[in-house]
Amino acid sequence: MWCYRGGSISTEPRINDRIRVPEVRLVGPSGEQVGIVPLAKALELAQEYDLDLVEVAASARPPVCKLMDYGKFKYESAMKAREARKNQAHTVIKEMKLRPKIDPHDYDTKKGHVVRFLKQGDKVKITIMFRGREQSRPELGYRLLQRLASDVEELGFIESNPKQDGRNMIMVLGPHKKKTEAMAEAREAQAARKAERQGAAAADEATPSKEAAPVEATDATDAKVTEADAGEANAEA
Repeated sequence: MWCYRGGSISTEPRINDRIRVPEVRLVGPSGEQVGIVPLAKALELAQEYDLDLVEVAASARPPVCKLMDYGKFKYESAMKAREARKNQAHTVIKEMKLRPKIDPHDYDTKKGHVVRFLKQGDKVKITIMFRGREQSRPELGYRLLQRLASDVEELGFIESNPKQDGRNMIMVLGPHKKKTEAMAEAREAQAARKAERQGAAAADEATPSKEAAPVEATDATDAKVTEADAGEANAEA
């Protein structure tokens, strides 16, 4: 009776001597179709080209194998996966809380945060918190939310209209730019700032520094002064 004892199942393709089939459909190093050949012939060609025989389509009949540098292939695949994870956009919902009778200065500060979040490509959940008698004036919160949405309309839009949720009123703003676009622009801006700093540093190094006057010039001047003094002394004599 067969029994599975656990352990991880390898997802890597079979290469070289690990391939256990009588024949394969062979693809050359440049992607050219060689055709169906015996496994021994495919391995012989791999040694001749100093490459690996890699099974790229095990489910095909016969399996498809390609001649390649497997170590280089694994490295390039890892780099592509790393770059894909780096550029992967995760949807983030930021939250900003306001009071119906918020101070103008506080409103500008909160709005600045909302602008920053939208520029980063993030959604923003705006919550108006009502207290005491403010609960009887929901229109105050609604007008405040509409004002905020109008102030940032160039960067975002109302994704979820204002709605009452107990003592709070909630609205969700969505960014016009996708997260990936915002990330790309941020990287470009960072690279531009770095290049600007490097250019400024190079310009500073290239600027010649002021040096002291040559000693010879001073000596020549002193010599002229000495000759003049001698002439005056002779004249007095």
